Amino acid sequence: MSGRLLPLTDALHAYVVEHSVREHPVLAELRAATAGLANAQMQIGPDQGALMALLVKLAGARRTLEIGVFTGYSSLAVALALPEDGRVLACDVSEEWTAIARRHWERAGVAHKIELRLAPALATLDALLAEGRGGTFDFAFIDADKGNYARYYQRSLALLRPGGLVAVDNTLWSGSVIDPADRSEDTKAIRAFNELLLRDERVDLALLTVGDGLTLAMKR
Repeated sequence: MSGRLLPLTDALHAYVVEHSVREHPVLAELRAATAGLANAQMQIGPDQGALMALLVKLAGARRTLEIGVFTGYSSLAVALALPEDGRVLACDVSEEWTAIARRHWERAGVAHKIELRLAPALATLDALLAEGRGGTFDFAFIDADKGNYARYYQRSLALLRPGGLVAVDNTLWSGSVIDPADRSEDTKAIRAFNELLLRDERVDLALLTVGDGLTLAMKR
């Protein structure tokens, strides 16, 4: 076979979830609670959450970053996968959305693993670097405003140890990355970001057709 992606119908996606995702009950509750929100599409799918949890375990991660929390599904999936002494440092600016996240972190018994910093993420990342925490994180997940993706990536890479992994969401942007008629600022930012990573010899790279596109970059 050529390895080309099958058309991912709703039925096929349901099959993938049913046959690969052992979703924690609180993750399922959070997904249901988010479904009625106007911005529900911002939440990652359960299959992507399962992949991230597996990657965290494979990496033996203990210190992780999250840039863009929304209602907390990805941070909860990662926190559940971490050992008891593992920690997630989560960056967001929305008190409203992260209040939903906090409730579910508590319900799942992992709130003690997650430090939420409500501030512009670039300021938080710069503060971590100023504190001398460069090279101390194992995993980072970027899923925030697209115009800052390159800046988030550069700082995350500086904060990661060699062998650490950056996962970046929405890098196919519903297929808009290959639509020459789409000249929106977000689309242009993602195209530029994808080109940046392709040329970055500091990482090993894979762009996956998971969710809305998931890029994995491992720091050499």
